Amino acid sequence: MLSAGRTTLIALTALAPVSWGTTYAVTTEFLPPDRPLFTGLARALPAGLLLLALTRVLPRGAWWWKAAVLGALNIGAFFPLLFLSAYRLPGGMAAVVGSVGPLFVVGLSALLLGQRPTTRAVLTGVVAAFGVSLVVLKAAGGLDALGALAALASAGSMSTGTVLTKRWGRPEGVGPLALTAWQLTAGGLLIAPVALLAEGAPPALDGAAVGGYLHLALANTAVAYWLWFRGIGRLSATQVTFLGPLSPLTAAVVGWAALGETLTPVQLAGMALAFAATVAGQRAPRARTGTEAVPFSSPSRNGRKDSMDLTGQGLRR
Repeated sequence: MLSAGRTTLIALTALAPVSWGTTYAVTTEFLPPDRPLFTGLARALPAGLLLLALTRVLPRGAWWWKAAVLGALNIGAFFPLLFLSAYRLPGGMAAVVGSVGPLFVVGLSALLLGQRPTTRAVLTGVVAAFGVSLVVLKAAGGLDALGALAALASAGSMSTGTVLTKRWGRPEGVGPLALTAWQLTAGGLLIAPVALLAEGAPPALDGAAVGGYLHLALANTAVAYWLWFRGIGRLSATQVTFLGPLSPLTAAVVGWAALGETLTPVQLAGMALAFAATVAGQRAPRARTGTEAVPFSSPSRNGRKDSMDLTGQGLRR
C-alpha cells in the first residue's frame, strides 16, 4: 500500500503527462503548420528564462555540461522530434509510438542505474504500449514513416534524459525548479540556431497561436517539467516513466471532448489497459543497489533518511 504522502507525490507528478496530453490538440488546432523547431523553441526558452529569473541560480562546475546534456536530451532534441511527429502523424499516433518509453527506461535503468529488469516491469510496459495502441487503432492506416521515426527518437531521448537525471541527481542545495530552469534554457538555446537555419524567421502569429504558445510555455512546460523532475527525484525512474501513458490517454479524451472525435469500445478497452498498467507501474520493487536508493539531491547520504526528508520538503514547497 502506498502512503498518503506517496500517493500525493505520484498524483502531482502525473499532472505533467496529463498536461502534455494537450500538446497534440493545441499543435494541430492553434499553431502555425510545419514549424516544429520554432514551436519547440517557443515552448522551451521563454519557460527556462522565466524560471531562471525566479530561482536566480546558475550551474557550477561539472553541472554546466551536465545541465547541457540533460537539456539536450529532455528538451533540445525531444521537443523538435515531438512536434515533428505531431505534425506528421494523425491524432494520437505520435503518442502511441512514443509509448515504448517505459521499456526504454527499464533497459536504460539496467545499464545506468544497476537495476535488473523484472518480468513485471517488462510485462507492464508491453501492456501499456498495447493499451495505448488500441486507443489510436483507427489512425494506424495513416502512419507516416518519418513521423513514426521522430516519435520513436523522441521517446528514446526523453527516456535517456530521465534515467540520467535520476543517476546524476542535483547539486546540494539546488531545488528541482532550478534544475528545470537549466534544462529548459539549455535546450531552448540548442534549438534556436537550428530553428533559424532550417525554418527561417518566426512566423506571423494570430491571437489563437499566441494563446497556444503561452499554454505550451507556461502550464505545459514550466509547471509540468518542474513537477516531472521533482517526481524523478523522489520516485524511481520506472515509476515516473510509467506515468507516461497518461499523456496519450489525455490526448484521446481531449480529442473526444473538444474535437468531436469518437471513442469505440476497443479504444475504451485500450484506455483501461493503459491506465491499469500505469497504476501497476507505481508498485516499485525494492531497490537492489545503492544507486537506485540514492536520493535526488545528495548521492552520498543514506537513501532512506534523505528520501523521507525530500518528501517532506516537497510537501511543504
